[in-house]
Amino acid sequence: MPAVLVIIVAFNSGPDLQRAIDALADQTFGDWTAVVWDNASRDGSTEALRLPPRVRLHRSPENLGFAEANNRAAELADSRWIACLNPDAFPEPGWLQALIEAGERTGAASVGSVQLTDADPAILDGLGDCYSIGGVAWRGGYLRPRVEYVVEDAEILGPCAAAALYRRDAFATAGGFDPRYFAFFEDVDLGLRLRLAGERAVVASGAVVRHVGGGSAGKVSGFAEYHGMRNLVRTFAKAMPLALWPLALPAHAVSLVVM
Repeated sequence: MPAVLVIIVAFNSGPDLQRAIDALADQTFGDWTAVVWDNASRDGSTEALRLPPRVRLHRSPENLGFAEANNRAAELADSRWIACLNPDAFPEPGWLQALIEAGERTGAASVGSVQLTDADPAILDGLGDCYSIGGVAWRGGYLRPRVEYVVEDAEILGPCAAAALYRRDAFATAGGFDPRYFAFFEDVDLGLRLRLAGERAVVASGAVVRHVGGGSAGKVSGFAEYHGMRNLVRTFAKAMPLALWPLALPAHAVSLVVM
């Protein structure tokens, strides 16, 4: 039984997918297996893959979306941990080791990565998800200089699922990602539900990935905008504690107008 199952959900991911798999194969931590869940890609990217021995490919006959594809792949796990890795996120060799060490050290149910922009790794792509009382989410440190932040074991709402570690029992107890989201905001929703259940989330300073961002979703006009706004409202309605609604609802309304 490996310590961690790494899940890569791919859809028309192009050459980035092979680069992500190659980076995963170079991990210093050796106790892992991985599954590439292909959501019915049509660009030929999975046919051309060179897979290391511990990585297997699962072809879905339909595009289930990011949320449900991760859930289905997680059902294949018999490990203590599961990790999500986007096909356009490229981990440094110590990534898995740092994630698992942080999870074991802190007892956290989820651990986030230090995400750097692939085009300029001196700039942050994010340090885990943040959430306001108005229902707006963002990645901590987004587009800020990396040198400004010291993040070892820092508390976060939850990890960005582009490069995240989850304790498998906590992920399963929470029901995984909400499949109704399809894509976008599903990690914020899961992070909120885990925190409201009393679980911790931290970011590990040594778990570094370079992230392109956008991926296949950015190639479809209006896709990110529609799903992002729909799921933002859904998350607020689902997860905001009722006791906070007198304060949160006006803030949410203002946020929607401003956005």
